[in-house]
Amino acid sequence: MNAPFQERAAATTKRPLTVLIAAPRGFCAGVDRAIEIVERALERYGAPVYVRHEIVHNRYVVESLKAKGAVFVEELDEVPEGASVVFSAHGVPKAVPAEAERRGLFYLDATCPLVSKVHRQAERQVAASRHIVFIGHRGHPEAVGTYGQVPEGQMTVIETVADADALAFPPETPLAFLTQTTLSVDDTAQIIAALRARFPHIVGPKAEDICYATSNRQAAVKQIAAESDLVLVIGAPNSSNSVRLVEVADRLGKPARLIERAAEIDPDWLDGVDTLGLTAGASAPETLVREVVERLGEWRAVTERTLVTTDETMVFKLPRQLTE
Repeated sequence: MNAPFQERAAATTKRPLTVLIAAPRGFCAGVDRAIEIVERALERYGAPVYVRHEIVHNRYVVESLKAKGAVFVEELDEVPEGASVVFSAHGVPKAVPAEAERRGLFYLDATCPLVSKVHRQAERQVAASRHIVFIGHRGHPEAVGTYGQVPEGQMTVIETVADADALAFPPETPLAFLTQTTLSVDDTAQIIAALRARFPHIVGPKAEDICYATSNRQAAVKQIAAESDLVLVIGAPNSSNSVRLVEVADRLGKPARLIERAAEIDPDWLDGVDTLGLTAGASAPETLVREVVERLGEWRAVTERTLVTTDETMVFKLPRQLTE
């Protein structure tokens, strides 16, 4: 038997695997915009362009931009005088652009417009003399950025229903709540219900702060998890929206794993798996989805099926400095 025939025979004996791919998945409009801001800044101003923190929480994206001339730093004191700097999609405290202006740095703000909307809501609530209860993850860049929009002591960050129950504000305290944009839809609803039960007068935003992309990706995971034996989520461990996707599948009783790249997949995970659900967090590019499908194809005879739960058409404008 010749070698090519042997290879074909081996391929036909692979166990079938249906890969159910969620749609929508991957990049959202805010991530697309942030990456394009860095790429256009490099084209217009030349390398290096400095970026404060990861532009989005994805190592592949960060390394790709580094290869084009982006330099990632933690704080502005690492940025040389006269250089260009971009602020990440997660948003920054007001002190950061103020420092950039003091030092005469040219900066571009890649904050997602939906995060910026929460920042403006925070300002309005403080102007109305309300103390803000912010539902989010302590230490996450988005929470830090939102906290930094208001004077010290005007915002309290909570993460759980237990945190809400432990709040000790006097009944007459004027209160408002806001939320991080990348939270679990279900968890956040429970926390808001607990806040409203304890403080019936608390004021909330007119529209949900959790962004459309986070909500859509969680809904899509619920759909694929219902038909899957295992769910893989492509995303970084520090990506809030990606970690929430794993939690959504887990709560439906389906095993789920967070991976950054295809190389992390253990073929033993596929034991007993006939249908595998696959999605990607809002900062993971589609190329990583294709990489995972190809990897799975090395072990199993893959049939792809995309399950569309909604279409996304959102596009955000670039900063005027890059369009004039």
